[in-house]
Amino acid sequence: MIESIYGFAALLLLAFLRVPLAFAMGIVGFVGFYYLTGNWNAAESMAARRVVDTAMDYGLSVIPLFILMGNFVSHAGLSDALFRASNGFLGHRKGGQAMATIVACGGFSAICGSSLATAATMGRVAMPQMRKYGYKDTLSSASIAAGGTLGILIPPSVMLVIYGILTETSIRELFAAGFIPGMLGIVFYLVAVKWVLWRDPDAGPAGEKVPWAERLAALKSVGSTLALFVLVIGGIYLGVFTPTEAAGIGAMGAFVIALLRRSLSPRVLMNVLMDTVRTTAMLFAVVITALIFANFINRAGLPNDLLAFVSGLEVAPFVVILVILAIYVLLGCVFESMSMLLLTVPVFFPVVAGLGYDLVWFGILVVIVIEISLITPPVGMNVFVLRAVLPDVTTGTIFRGVTPFWVAGTARALLVLVFPGVVLFLPELLY
Repeated sequence: MIESIYGFAALLLLAFLRVPLAFAMGIVGFVGFYYLTGNWNAAESMAARRVVDTAMDYGLSVIPLFILMGNFVSHAGLSDALFRASNGFLGHRKGGQAMATIVACGGFSAICGSSLATAATMGRVAMPQMRKYGYKDTLSSASIAAGGTLGILIPPSVMLVIYGILTETSIRELFAAGFIPGMLGIVFYLVAVKWVLWRDPDAGPAGEKVPWAERLAALKSVGSTLALFVLVIGGIYLGVFTPTEAAGIGAMGAFVIALLRRSLSPRVLMNVLMDTVRTTAMLFAVVITALIFANFINRAGLPNDLLAFVSGLEVAPFVVILVILAIYVLLGCVFESMSMLLLTVPVFFPVVAGLGYDLVWFGILVVIVIEISLITPPVGMNVFVLRAVLPDVTTGTIFRGVTPFWVAGTARALLVLVFPGVVLFLPELLY
């Protein structure tokens, strides 16, 4: 176990020295495996096998396909259409623009699957509209930053796919489990908007009431995309096709939607494909090196030793889960979301499984806590992405505004923690 502790210390040192996480995990995992075996050939064979097995894994093709689907949808102008549709039904209420932003973020992230991309895109779309009606920057920027976090939980979610790969958990069940907590995330954030308006009624003035004809026209403009979402997710839930097949159908459907919207030129198509390749390559590099690092800590016996240590303590298993979640909150202050997932899941999931907890439930709970970390100071990746999109809004302003949403996210995490049925209802019903 001591070798694993040294390995984590070396990894943290490299991370603070700004060595890219993929390189840091690969170096520590490779050198650590060599130290444990005393054989360079064994370490080289392990690393090579991980690279080949990951590259040849058919199940991993779901990642580039969902990324491609999200990129096509992003370039099809869906963010504007979703905001217009949600704003048509909510914008005339006090705080309605902020509520419409959260609903649009939920819809956009369900297709896009990326929190950072959702925050960046909706920042350009929603912020000018909220400023037009005199919204305070604290509420408007916070609603975008918080709404963007929904992207890593509402299926199809790349984060859930990677968790499923690391823990060998059914991706189909994870997608089913993430739906209700994802919808609850939207509801809790809407409540947070109401709470802000109760404290400060001037933070979000009411907008103009949109005629029903315009509402229906705006709703019709997102009909094809909603149909694609229902087809992809419904097909997975009902077992009509696998997540990989659904990703292929989704990517093709998003391509057709982008063509019908006339938003794809040869140059845009090339940009979409190149962006998909770059994002996929980065993700695969991190996944491969995370698996190399996981081989090292498993060889060092850290998960088994940790489980034995926890089992020897005279505390309830529930307390252990609370400690693990506290560790995630602390790590969220210095690490971004994907780094946290890849670093910690190989260590914690054997412990959680050994304590008898459901790994699907634990995966959703972890992703919810990671969502909270996206708006937690001092890192808060969504906050800094939004800061880059809105250079005239200070980081402090966004962090001040995001506090009620952080509290709402914590309340949702506690709900899922205390009532696992919120997560497991759909998987148990369907499968």
